[in-house]
Amino acid sequence: MLRTVNRLLLGLVGLGLLALGLAALAAAADLPRRLDVVPPEGYSWRNPDEVVLTHEDRTQWTDEGWWWPVVFTVLGALLLVAVWWLLGQLRARRLGTLQVDSGDGAGARLRGSALAEVLAGEAESLPGVRDARVVLTGRRRAPRARVGLLVDADARPDHIVRELREGPLERARLSAGLAELPAEVRLRGARGRTERIG
Repeated sequence: MLRTVNRLLLGLVGLGLLALGLAALAAAADLPRRLDVVPPEGYSWRNPDEVVLTHEDRTQWTDEGWWWPVVFTVLGALLLVAVWWLLGQLRARRLGTLQVDSGDGAGARLRGSALAEVLAGEAESLPGVRDARVVLTGRRRAPRARVGLLVDADARPDHIVRELREGPLERARLSAGLAELPAEVRLRGARGRTERIG
């Protein structure tokens, strides 16, 4: 849902900026006079020398009793929407459910956290792995796995990654009926720096 909201907001902001830019460009080029077009009543940009908002435009409603409550209500609502959007961006985009082919044409849904827990448990059972964290991201029909492994200091990263790919990740892919399950694996030694293998 957040991706849809992002696209909608981006589209609306883009359209608004495009309209504002075209209006400014038309006024700067003095197009209304050149094309003999009469701008609508109350339109500020009638020629290149006029400002965007005149003093009268900026202060016309400030003496009205409803003005300031409306301003603060709208600004408060915008602030709440902005905070909600920001928290949504910062939150890890975990996959809620996966669409699994059940063979009957209807399909089934599998909780992403359940599959991630099983993957983490199987990854921890691999030789040389002390701890595992798995997060599923992406779309229902095309999930991706982010795997973080804490490994022994003497562990061989290439062996661990190969065993993870051929074991837990492949079993998860087959059990969920997925064509592929891309994974990003991050290895961290028990007493070492983080090493990324993807």
